[in-house]
Amino acid sequence: MNTPFYPHLVLAAVLLSFAAPYGRCADVAPAQPVIPDRTFKLTDYGAKGNGYTMNTDAIRSAIAAVNNAGGGTLVIPSGTYLTGALDLCSSLNLHLETNATILFSPDPDEYLDGQRYRALLRTSNCHDVMISGNGTINGSGEAWWPAARIFKAQTTDQHVSSNTLPRPTMVAFNNSRRICVQGILLTKAPVFNLVFYNCDDATADHIRIVNPSDTPNTDGIDALVSHRVLVTHCFIDTGDDGVAMSSSSARGIQDILITDCTFGHGHGVAFGSETNGGCHNVIIRNCSFENSTVGMVMKANRTRGGPVDNIVFENLTMKNVGQAIIFTSYYPLREIPAIGAHIDPMPVGDLTPQWSNITIRNIVATGCTKNAGVIIGLPEAPATNITLSNVTIEAPTGLRLGYAKDITLDNVTIKPDTGAPLIVEDTVEGMKQKP
Repeated sequence: MNTPFYPHLVLAAVLLSFAAPYGRCADVAPAQPVIPDRTFKLTDYGAKGNGYTMNTDAIRSAIAAVNNAGGGTLVIPSGTYLTGALDLCSSLNLHLETNATILFSPDPDEYLDGQRYRALLRTSNCHDVMISGNGTINGSGEAWWPAARIFKAQTTDQHVSSNTLPRPTMVAFNNSRRICVQGILLTKAPVFNLVFYNCDDATADHIRIVNPSDTPNTDGIDALVSHRVLVTHCFIDTGDDGVAMSSSSARGIQDILITDCTFGHGHGVAFGSETNGGCHNVIIRNCSFENSTVGMVMKANRTRGGPVDNIVFENLTMKNVGQAIIFTSYYPLREIPAIGAHIDPMPVGDLTPQWSNITIRNIVATGCTKNAGVIIGLPEAPATNITLSNVTIEAPTGLRLGYAKDITLDNVTIKPDTGAPLIVEDTVEGMKQKP
């Protein structure tokens, strides 16, 4: 069996990805993995796809054989392969055929790494890695969610800063480059589904991520301190952020394209809540949201913020979302000040949230269930240079603007059930409104 050939990704790979000039965003074309033309079959290494035989050793042996040969495609045939923790190698395509499932054991001891949990399936310092096919990766999340729900409820009531019970991420690419996940279904993740951490040139293409809407902290795709990331033609229905971009180191996040994706339950596309490394040059394009709690989110606070700029949201449709827009320098969201409240300024530092040069255009949101949204910065760092163009939002109440500067509204129609379409506080400076 030859390595699958994907013409549209090959074309993308030959295009240069570059940082856009200030105020503009360029499309992103990550380099794609190159996999040697060798094929290995999992069942040749003793694996049994009956759903109850433990296959950890067999799968590890098969991956080792690929690695020793210098790379290739490891085919997972139809069947359900129960396993513990796995590490992938460089120059590997883990290819799951139709009706093939990698089922991770619900036993927590399988994933303990010292005092912490490691990812169910991971890379570390690898290059040229694919996970492809029409199969499924199942994280047995039912074993983890009940305790996590209790923990989240208790810590939220206590206003604790973190409400995430420690659990293993399902699929994590760490410190790796030229990564592609394509075609597969990710489901029942203990916590985050797919994480790119400190990666260069990462692609998620035509994958599906499905978890119940009440599963705590089950982010769909997290791009953390990574550069040149493409998320395209994905379906994400989960219990937390659909796609999240976060940075806790100086390397930051830059050059991200999220396009032609469909979002169900969850928190849409999110920036934060850690942005202290900065986030630059991001496009969210041609996406739809239905039953999401929010469409587009930027969230941080004075202890974990940083510069987020050159961001474009364009050609988005939203139906029955809670709120269309949340841009806030107050997080958790319960910390957003009341309308009309004045906040004392503080010195601007490295951790000050700064939202600037953001374009929101060609947006239609119907049936919002809470309000149109909120854009609110800080007195010492207003949300700056934000343009809304060709935007229509239907919601119970209007769009709130506070601690903002140089806001342009061009053909913006907010249709609230009650109250004013725009709730513009006296902390907004330089707002321009065109018909």
